[in-house]
Amino acid sequence: MTRRLAQVAKKVGVSEATVSRVLNGKPGVSEATRQSVLTALDVLGYERPTQLRGERARLVGLVLPELQNPIFPALAEVIGGALAQQGLTPVLCTQTKGGVSEADYVDLLLQQQVSGVIFAGGLFAQADAPHEHYHLLAERKVPVVLINASIEGLDFPCVACDDAVAIEQAWRHLASLGHERIGLVIGPADHMPSRRKLEAAHVAAGAMGSALPEEFVQRSIFSLEGGQAATTRLLAEGVTGIVCASDPLALGAVRAARRRGLSVPKDVSVVGFDDSAFMTCTEPPLTTVRQPIEAMGRAAVDLLCAQIQGSHPGPGELLFESELVVRGSTAPPPGR
Repeated sequence: MTRRLAQVAKKVGVSEATVSRVLNGKPGVSEATRQSVLTALDVLGYERPTQLRGERARLVGLVLPELQNPIFPALAEVIGGALAQQGLTPVLCTQTKGGVSEADYVDLLLQQQVSGVIFAGGLFAQADAPHEHYHLLAERKVPVVLINASIEGLDFPCVACDDAVAIEQAWRHLASLGHERIGLVIGPADHMPSRRKLEAAHVAAGAMGSALPEEFVQRSIFSLEGGQAATTRLLAEGVTGIVCASDPLALGAVRAARRRGLSVPKDVSVVGFDDSAFMTCTEPPLTTVRQPIEAMGRAAVDLLCAQIQGSHPGPGELLFESELVVRGSTAPPPGR
């Protein structure tokens, strides 16, 4: 009991005596502090006293695939703020290698009687991954919203950046600079956003009057190291422009070029995707396609709240248009 009081007090930033007064229903505590203490109990996984269980705070699971890519903490900040405005408390569930699985997180969230779950990337975007935990949420009628493309058969509302528009913007930019040998670095074959990007790249190349050779497409895990390895293979094929499916992949592409003694953008141009934090601080500053994170995060919360309130928006996808942000990592190819 003493340990619980100390943990809750530290979480809220109040004294243990204040926490004790809340748990025992004593007067002399503001309503805001009282609610903060009750929410802290829920977040820390403690059972409320019997007389307070009917007032369980409305918790929402926010499941992120990682935190290394700065786009996910940025998205969590937007979603967390929008949830707070609706009187909802986010419970952050971040996957780490060898850590708690997405399915285990879902079990924990169900135990906490969450009001809903927002998945900001995850196994729902991978066709060959296990999806039983999503179907469990559907059976329990837990409101769910997915951010970015999902596989068929998961009938949840979805908010996504339009991958086709994003690739078209990046491809057209490189082509306008004079690049003809453009390569693509994307995720695994079963990753739905990567599939969309690949389809869009074929269309974009065709619109420019050329085809996209198979060897100009490289798949990778979403990391700087993966981008470096994939780009090393592309450079061996003689590409002069590279479009990447994330900013970390693009930073890996820049590193690969430098390891080969090439200059970015003098010898090779690189375009990222996301416009995550600090891309203006890289050397050179990264040209990238910006996801409208603020609008997407708020739309996801709106869709979730509509379900919590009894409305059923039904399956479907809200597509948000990206924006090309031109910085210093792109230029005409050598000889232009």
